[in-house]
Amino acid sequence: MTIADLIAGARNGSPRAAGRLLSLVEGDRRDEVLAILEPSAVRVIGVTGPPGAGKSTTIGALVGAYRGRGNRVAVLAVDPSSPFSGGALLGDRIRMTAHINDSDVLIRSVATRGHVGGLAAAVPAAIRLLGAIGYDVVLLETVGVGQSEIEIAAVADPTVVILNPGAGDAVQAAKAGVLEVADIVAVNKADREGAEQTVRDLRAETRAPIVSLVAARGDGVADLVAAIDEHHRADSRERRVARARAQMLSLAQTLLRTRPGLDRLAEAVVDGHDDAYTAAEKLLSPTPEPE
Repeated sequence: MTIADLIAGARNGSPRAAGRLLSLVEGDRRDEVLAILEPSAVRVIGVTGPPGAGKSTTIGALVGAYRGRGNRVAVLAVDPSSPFSGGALLGDRIRMTAHINDSDVLIRSVATRGHVGGLAAAVPAAIRLLGAIGYDVVLLETVGVGQSEIEIAAVADPTVVILNPGAGDAVQAAKAGVLEVADIVAVNKADREGAEQTVRDLRAETRAPIVSLVAARGDGVADLVAAIDEHHRADSRERRVARARAQMLSLAQTLLRTRPGLDRLAEAVVDGHDDAYTAAEKLLSPTPEPE
């Protein structure tokens, strides 16, 4: 099948066509696919937080809420560490079994290591594709804290950070930097002891709205959706430009890592033939030194 055939099939609800297209944009045919896609609007919601916080359960509840609105929903479980087809995150699919037979729900793991451009390049391409083939909402799940969360925050609006109640959890989250990417904080398993104290601690650490929920029971999910809607309504051109800038810089950094001459320039700095400032200018020049 041609790419045009696959796009037509995906728009008509074929999960195999959608999966094949996602594989293409994760690999070296990305530009070929993107070249024939028309721009389209799609809401992107990032969900992150430490392992065990209940991200997959929360996402499953959000999928149900958006399907209740008649939206087509895609879930991208982003695993920047695995060279295989999704790594450990695939195990969390079992928590979304309520939606596994719904043709308007796509659940996909994106293992970006080993793919052209890595996380920064693979995820925006997948989002653009999903919007073009008719998905209304994309939920991005990431695990851990680090560069992947920074890159997700550049494409998602809002980024929801899921935390659990516990002594000092809010302070630990602040120290780890996880609250820096939070547009909304959700305290999951809020029926546990210490939940109210965790919320109080979070209010001292972040200005982001804080929602309490018990995702496994559906409690508080409507409040989380309302907070997401409110954040979306407050969006502005200035914020969209800031996200575009962050996304461009992330992509540029990815491209620079594969720039011809990078290793040669690094060796020149180590050997004292160049300083880092001069080498950086050479790296950014139109024709850097060849390997």
